[in-house]
Amino acid sequence: MSSVVKDGKKQPIIRNKATELVQGLSSKNYAGEIARLFYFVRDKIRYTRDINGVETLHIPSQVLEQQYGDCDDKSVLLAALLESIGHRTRFIALGFERGSFSHVLTQTRIREDTWLSLDPTEQQPIGWFPPGVVARMVQYN
Repeated sequence: MSSVVKDGKKQPIIRNKATELVQGLSSKNYAGEIARLFYFVRDKIRYTRDINGVETLHIPSQVLEQQYGDCDDKSVLLAALLESIGHRTRFIALGFERGSFSHVLTQTRIREDTWLSLDPTEQQPIGWFPPGVVARMVQYN
């Protein structure tokens, strides 16, 4: 997923969308930027599961174009949008049963030692983290 973000954040369509979404915010309003991008992906990109029995991962521009995706697709798009305007991101793979991962979300760094959770698949606010997690794996972008 990280390699998809590293390529995707450089695509003009991704940077243009990010800058369009933060238009009107005051300079260096980083919390505002995070909020605008998060709520766009959460509310405007429809959550749609993968093909039955087939795990897929779409590139950010494709998710933006088709306006749907599952948790990894929405997380990749959100991370690419954030990274395209200078925000550091990482992914957290989550498991709700030992030995398996079934969900992923994006986090962005808001201070040197603080990461903010962004789950664009749930109608929850910025900072929400799913309950019941028994396993997690971090992947930096």
